[in-house]
Amino acid sequence: MFGNEKKVGNFDTTLISSKAEVVGDIKLAGGLHIDGTVTGNIIAEPGSGAVVRISDKGVVNGEIRAPHVIINGEVHGDVHSFEHVELAKKAAVFGDVYYAMMEMVMGARVNGKLLHSGEEPKGKKKPAVALDVNVEDAKKDSKVDAKTEGNKPAAFAATGTANSQPNKPATPFGSKESGASTTTNT
Repeated sequence: MFGNEKKVGNFDTTLISSKAEVVGDIKLAGGLHIDGTVTGNIIAEPGSGAVVRISDKGVVNGEIRAPHVIINGEVHGDVHSFEHVELAKKAAVFGDVYYAMMEMVMGARVNGKLLHSGEEPKGKKKPAVALDVNVEDAKKDSKVDAKTEGNKPAAFAATGTANSQPNKPATPFGSKESGASTTTNT
């Protein structure tokens, strides 16, 4: 996670200190560690092995496009990680996160969508899968609408958890009967 000593690439890292503010786009091929503020886009080529790290003091106001992105600060813009993204405990992303592989620690916040952008083995791109991560809205909209035939649920249109056991009503998020895993048989 954030602060691990694992090395992704063999290159020097550029540091933007906590007292620095950079205005403009940054293009890189190595490492970039941000403790200060960047107002502009951060761009690295796919396959370059570049790593963008934003510490808990760092702020980026712009889009990030890089193979490896590690966030523990604030990002106001979309994040496109071509290989791997890590969202640490203090991460706050105000935009969509596009990822191939992701690590997210409890406490990290994303005010946007998580969109998987991996490729299938045959070289065909998979369609992006959107995960809405606004937990507060999910709790508010946790009503379950179920059309039934007899006692068997026929279809579910819900943002909450649905319990599809026969002869038992559906239960929304937050109820005592709601389980950790959900299976819906249609």
